[in-house]
Formats: sequence, C-alpha cells, structure tokens
Amino acid sequence: MKAEPMSFNPAQTLPPQERLAFILKWSASIIQIMGYTATALGWTPMNLYLFLVGVLGWFAVGVLWNDRAIMLIHIVALGAMLVGMSSS
Repeated sequence: MKAEPMSFNPAQTLPPQERLAFILKWSASIIQIMGYTATALGWTPMNLYLFLVGVLGWFAVGVLWNDRAIMLIHIVALGAMLVGMSSS
C-alpha cells in the first residue's frame, strides 16, 4: 500500500471566520506589496488603487479580529490617501 503525501494547508484547518481573516490578510499584504512595486516603477495611479485595496483588506481583518489598533491605523491611512488623491 502506497502512502499518500501529507499536505498542510493552514487555511483549511481554521474555523470559517479565521479562515476568512487568513485569506484577507495574505491577499491584502500581497496587494500592498504590489502597490509598493507599482510606486517604485512609477505606475501611477495604479499604485494608489492597489494601496486602497490593501488598506481596505487590512481594515476588514481588523474588524474580523476586533483589533482596534489595526482598524485605526488603516482608517487613518485610508483617510490620508483619499485626501491626497482628491487634492491632486
């Protein structure tokens, strides 16, 4: 009998709300890294759109975790970005 290889997927072993937070935080992080890359390459306004999605994703993670510090920093970042976008 041949043993099947074991695979570990952390997202599959978590309860639904934690699974959603896991997926959101990694997706938002990757999108924000893409925003930093777009900034470095001078791809405006694409960089701002990527940052907006990343910031909103992390704000949602803060809501799911009931983490006010994460919510605060990302709502302030969102406000600053919106003010900056509207003034340019």
